[in-house]
Amino acid sequence: MRLKELAAALPFAYELCGNADTEIKTLVTDSRVKSDAGLFFCVPGLHSDAHDFAPGAIKNGAAALVVERYLDLDVPQIKVESVRKAMSYLAAAFYGFPARQLKIIGITGTKGKTTTSFMLRSILKAAGHETGLIGTVCTLIGDTEYEQSMTTPDPVEFQKILSEMLARGMEYVIMEVSAHALDMHRIDGVEFACAGFTNLSQDHLDYFGTMDKYLEAKLRILDMTPKLSLNVDDEVVASAARKRGAQFERVGIRAQADVYANQIEPTESGMDFDLSFHKKAKAHITLHLSGIFNVYNALMAASLAWQAGIAIEDIQKGLDAIRNVPGRVELLDTHTPYRVILDYAHSPDALENVLTTLRSSTKRRLIAVFGCGGGRDKLKRPIMGRIGGRLADFCVVTSDNPRNEEPMQIISEIEEGIREVTDRYIVIENRREAIRYALEMAESGDTVVLAGKGHETYQEIKGVKHPFDEKDIVSELLKEI
Repeated sequence: MRLKELAAALPFAYELCGNADTEIKTLVTDSRVKSDAGLFFCVPGLHSDAHDFAPGAIKNGAAALVVERYLDLDVPQIKVESVRKAMSYLAAAFYGFPARQLKIIGITGTKGKTTTSFMLRSILKAAGHETGLIGTVCTLIGDTEYEQSMTTPDPVEFQKILSEMLARGMEYVIMEVSAHALDMHRIDGVEFACAGFTNLSQDHLDYFGTMDKYLEAKLRILDMTPKLSLNVDDEVVASAARKRGAQFERVGIRAQADVYANQIEPTESGMDFDLSFHKKAKAHITLHLSGIFNVYNALMAASLAWQAGIAIEDIQKGLDAIRNVPGRVELLDTHTPYRVILDYAHSPDALENVLTTLRSSTKRRLIAVFGCGGGRDKLKRPIMGRIGGRLADFCVVTSDNPRNEEPMQIISEIEEGIREVTDRYIVIENRREAIRYALEMAESGDTVVLAGKGHETYQEIKGVKHPFDEKDIVSELLKEI
């Protein structure tokens, strides 16, 4: 594809310096990667500026650059105000605008994105639609699974995935949309067939600084869809959307809603409830996932499916069919007289939700193993300590992904909170040994919840990702014990 043809896809002002007929065969975001006639994006970052790496990219085969300032290099350059913004449009053009031929459904919110995505995928499959999924746990093209490094991929990877999904006959694509992706313009130019906003609670303040900025980033999805589903029981989100003049389908339990649940009853296997659509259609749902938060997730999935034109019979069938979501209140097959639950809860609200849910179904003691990630919002650490201490019978405070922070410093900040409410806890920095401790102390009727890592199969320490799959670790430890 010629450089001028790519540049023509930009919806804003740009300058093209050099040979506009230069052939572009690949898109490049890493200057160390060898390419054949690549277009290298000089993205300014928080810690480094890719403009500085352009000579290396050219040495490795880049034939042209996208820049925010002209560089004294003998290759064509597209100069734009923001390389991040330009990347989304140029990547879409390079891959032939695949989003235009797919029905893409976006889901944003602090919690519930992954579970809602898997529920909606089950519904669309029940309705006979070929469906792809892009999210925190993985990318799915039909039933083929691929590893995913970010909740929402960078624009080049994103458009490449969409192109592959289109080539393999996908009709719908469900994608989790992170606040980071919206703020960094990773999906600019995409129009969602419909989109959902699940909720908002404290997270990612290490990046956004304030809850207002975090909310504002997520609200950008309102401008990317003609059909929005919104949890109106979350008053902050609902109020913010109304102030922006947004039209949306109301989803909820407590507030007056268009898609709502009543007659909600916990069962041994999950939750039963009646699902209503605009007071016109009803279905009884037997959900095999526990917790009121999963009723909310099911409502959001149902609302999005309804907006996409899916029949209520298929919505019911799809919700009834789902049995688990990787790393989300996932019951491990341990053959022990106590339960071992895996959950991704790594924010205060998520930890409170999972512990509250498990508290109600635990016959004896609730034992919580958790920590907090390094290089992330430090303010939530004592909050999570208080929540764990208040809701669990015993806590094992340990490491999560300390990244480049000292694990014991993170743990000490969690302790600040937990000490305020209980002395029923122990600190074991090594996460494997912390899990061992919890399993050894567990007795018949107890529940052990391993919170924070969920589906992750690694632990990041000092910038290195070490293999750490808690399903395997629990199995290994139980054999040792």
